[in-house]
Amino acid sequence: MTSLARRWIKFNFVGAIGFGVQMGAFAVLYGILGIGKLWATGLAVETAVLHNFVWHEKFTWRHLPRGGARGVLGRMLRFHAGNGLISIGGNVLLVKLFADLLHINPYFGNVLAIALCALANFAVSEWYVFRAPR
Repeated sequence: MTSLARRWIKFNFVGAIGFGVQMGAFAVLYGILGIGKLWATGLAVETAVLHNFVWHEKFTWRHLPRGGARGVLGRMLRFHAGNGLISIGGNVLLVKLFADLLHINPYFGNVLAIALCALANFAVSEWYVFRAPR
């Protein structure tokens, strides 16, 4: 198995846990606190983005040199600029489309949105966020 394939598997393992984090946060924000579905989606995605960054840093791409606090901060900013934008923007837009236009349950709409954003997030992580230093 190639190292890229191993990272893809690790990425999806972390993503599966992040999925639970996102859906749990969405359930609390939307279902319990009554926050609107789009705000709840955005906040839940941000919770998962922060969770996933930590795990990708320590697990998925742990083979890369860390570069100290400045290196970690740079990766975190790139992760938010790439994965965060794809995840938050993509999830909010897709949940709006699924729930309001297609009348799909917002919980299921979140599941669909997460799945659709996963491949783009891996590509951004692999070739932009966690790229090996030159």
